[in-house]
Order: sequence, then structure tokens, then C-alpha cells
Amino acid sequence: MQKAIYPGSFDPLHNGHLDVIGRAARLCDSVVVAIAANASKNALLSTAERIDIIKNATAHLPEVSVTEFEGLLVDFVIEQKADCIIRGLRAISDFEYEFQMALMNRQLRSTVETIFLMPSQEYIYLSSRIIKEIAATGNDVRDFISEKAAVAVEKKLALKKK
Repeated sequence: MQKAIYPGSFDPLHNGHLDVIGRAARLCDSVVVAIAANASKNALLSTAERIDIIKNATAHLPEVSVTEFEGLLVDFVIEQKADCIIRGLRAISDFEYEFQMALMNRQLRSTVETIFLMPSQEYIYLSSRIIKEIAATGNDVRDFISEKAAVAVEKKLALKKK
């Protein structure tokens, strides 16, 4: 496989995301981590902060690049001349949604394939939403995200409290 797109909000990037990125990097020549610009999600971290965090966390993986995109994912995949979409699956509930999206993407662009990767068992419970909830209560999240991400999350949460 040549080039894969791993889309998501990555707000914040966590160890489960990093595990999937590493797995994809072993399978593909090039992996583009693509941050979806979605105003309705009300992200904690800015796109620029997320790009910086992901670049820092994946610096040891030369085949990984980071960017943002707007619009339909399948259009971005075609624009990037990518071969597939990488999606992480943690649980059955993820599968239902991801399966529906993969079928819709295939309907829109029959040449776009989706590959599902499961993170290591130690990361299966992680989600960005849960990490933000834990951090918002003042608990340390450094076991789940990088130091750089933890500092950014703590800083944003402190600003929100003011």
C-alpha cells in the first residue's frame, strides 16, 4: 500500500491514536494524519495546537505527515491521491458507526477503501472525550497522552475556568 489517510479530530491526540498511527506506518509507505475541520465539534485545542502535538509525537516516524482538511473525507483522499482510509476500532459501538461511514465513502467514491485497525488492548478504553473529562476534574492525564498534549490541555482548561 502506498498512501493512507488517518482522519480524526485528535482533540487531544492520545496513546490509542499513536498506536494506530504506528500500525498504519508499518503497513503503508505514507500516512497522512488529517485533522477534520469541524466547527460543530467545539474543540478544546486549536487545529494549530493539534498539528503541533501530532508532529511532535510522530517525529520518529518519517512516513507520517500531519495536515487539516475541510469537506468530505473521500474528496480529500482523492485530492491527496491516497489509497485508503485508516480508522481505529475500539468497540462494537465504534464498528457500527465506522461500518456505515466506510460504506457511504465507498458509495461516493468506489475506489476508496477503508482499513480498520484495532489499538493494543491497553489503549482500547481511551477516548479524547474521556481524557478531557478527567483533565477537567484536575486529575493527571499524562498516562494517556503525551507531555506536550497534557500541558496544552491543562492550559486550555485553566483559561476556560477564568
